[in-house]
Amino acid sequence: MSLGYAEKLSYREDVGNVGMPEIFDSPEHLQNKIEELAVMVQKSKHLVVFTGAGISTSAGIPDFRGPKGVWTLQRAGKGVPDASLPFHRAVPSLTHMALVELERAGILKFVISQNVDSLHLRSGFPREKLAELHGNSFKEICPCCKTEPFSVQRYLRDFEIETIGLKDTPRRCTDKKCGARLKDTVLDWEDALPPEEMSSAKEHCRAAGLVLCLGTSLQITPACNIPLLSIKNGGRVAIVNLQATPKDKKASIVIRGLVDEVITGVMSMLNLRIPPYIRTDFVQLSLRHSLKKKCVRWTLRVTSIHGLRAPLPFVKSIQVSFPERPDMKPVVLKEQPFSLQRETSMNRPFVMLLTVNFGDGCGCLSSSIEWPVDFQKQQDSFVRDRSLVLRDLQCAAELQCSAGQQEILERASLPRAETSVHAIVTNIVRYNTEDDNGVPLKDNEMNRGSSNPTKRCVESSGCNSVVPKKLKYFFLKDEKLNC
Repeated sequence: MSLGYAEKLSYREDVGNVGMPEIFDSPEHLQNKIEELAVMVQKSKHLVVFTGAGISTSAGIPDFRGPKGVWTLQRAGKGVPDASLPFHRAVPSLTHMALVELERAGILKFVISQNVDSLHLRSGFPREKLAELHGNSFKEICPCCKTEPFSVQRYLRDFEIETIGLKDTPRRCTDKKCGARLKDTVLDWEDALPPEEMSSAKEHCRAAGLVLCLGTSLQITPACNIPLLSIKNGGRVAIVNLQATPKDKKASIVIRGLVDEVITGVMSMLNLRIPPYIRTDFVQLSLRHSLKKKCVRWTLRVTSIHGLRAPLPFVKSIQVSFPERPDMKPVVLKEQPFSLQRETSMNRPFVMLLTVNFGDGCGCLSSSIEWPVDFQKQQDSFVRDRSLVLRDLQCAAELQCSAGQQEILERASLPRAETSVHAIVTNIVRYNTEDDNGVPLKDNEMNRGSSNPTKRCVESSGCNSVVPKKLKYFFLKDEKLNC
């Protein structure tokens, strides 16, 4: 849940029951229920998962109605709670990544989410198997093109959209035949749920043998009634939530435990691994030049792939140096939009080294891009297979246990201009469910879902000293670690 989203919502007095006490099953009962749930998941021919804010609390994003939830604190006059990371750098929780693996294994057929934090898409979960009932704080839509909602998301951003309530945003549709103002996709209180998303959600719940509700109070209508559609056709509902819900009596099993802990146990019993989260971000480089007598005046720009005016939220600064040309002074670009103008000789090619320094929430300090420049030769244009390049980047990051790898995706070369798009691995997070001796963690050794167990390993030699023996989220730095 976005704190910005909470502040932008229209005022509403009745937000349901808030601040209800959390209930924990005893360790023995919890383990028995986890085993029962694992059997239910394994036997289900059509598993659907229905998620709420509780699956993102371990990612450092507060929920709404928990003891430290947004509306709980607001009702107490304490204002909006702090998030542990910038919203655009929030990392998918262990549960998010477990759902990715369950889908890959063919067990999970569909996810219905009430969250607007984009963590399901960020985790790599397929868009065509996801219904986002309340919208997405990182997605815009063109109201005129009417593109299929489950297609590749042309307007999925790496920055939070400025508005909510299906309002106009500062950007326009990139289709040359359209050009309409884009709109945000996040609902305000009085907005109707998107019919396409609702239709798919209902269809899958009617076909479900099991609907697993994770981290949701099941209070907001009409979304909270969708999981019950499975019961009418002989399916079952399972609920994992620390607080009582209005639907508990209709569920076949209710588990009072931390969502990450329960899902860890289920994945273990199914003999499935929880994959690491590997984040890839993108930058666009452009170099334009004009002739001026015997010199060339050129301009370098480093921008977002979403447009010249869009922010690059993960970039703090860019150092530009020229390793083979001591006569050319290096410079550090500290303000967006990042731009550099120079005049150089037409006849002397050079190599430009761009060191992209990352901001908070990234798993490495920087990444470098080398750019050979020769104004007398025009480079070839090309477009590489995006999916293959990203897959290779992620494989390299996982094998090397580090972030910072980069590859060029495409290049467009004209007589006086050259533009390229680069993909950069900016984070890799492993979800360790064992203690330092390789023994699976017991119930009382797991982190609370309402806290943020994420710790950053600043030095590879000191990882174990800064991460407690609990559910470990390793932010791997650019130094190689022993895996």
